[in-house]
Amino acid sequence: MVSYCTDALADLVAAAGGLYGQQRTTRFFFDAEPQELRWVLRATDVLIDVTIYEFPDVSVSPDLPDTAGTVIWQSAHSRRLFSHAVLNAAQTVLTEHGEAGYQAKWMLHPLPVALVQDLRRLHLRDDACGLSHDHAHP
Repeated sequence: MVSYCTDALADLVAAAGGLYGQQRTTRFFFDAEPQELRWVLRATDVLIDVTIYEFPDVSVSPDLPDTAGTVIWQSAHSRRLFSHAVLNAAQTVLTEHGEAGYQAKWMLHPLPVALVQDLRRLHLRDDACGLSHDHAHP
């Protein structure tokens, strides 16, 4: 479970979008109260390496290096497939809850519509993705 205290979906979408520019590494974390789940995305020439670290106490872990955490997930994906999966996740949340329902559940943060639209634009422009995309919603 991820706390509503962090803007988890927006952070994930923004990090994926950030890998379309000059940035080679993006980091963000989910507050899992009391744990921190730190995501580190590293772009290579071909793949996005995804590593998720768990830290026992989010009140002290933001100042710790990645190596102080425990790796709980590691995988590598093409940018095309990773970004497509992030977009599908955001679309599933929108379909299931709607913008008002998301705001009611997440309380502190609205659905990150502009970030989703930006990631979709970059993904479709740069990734030659042949998979289906829902253009009717953000």
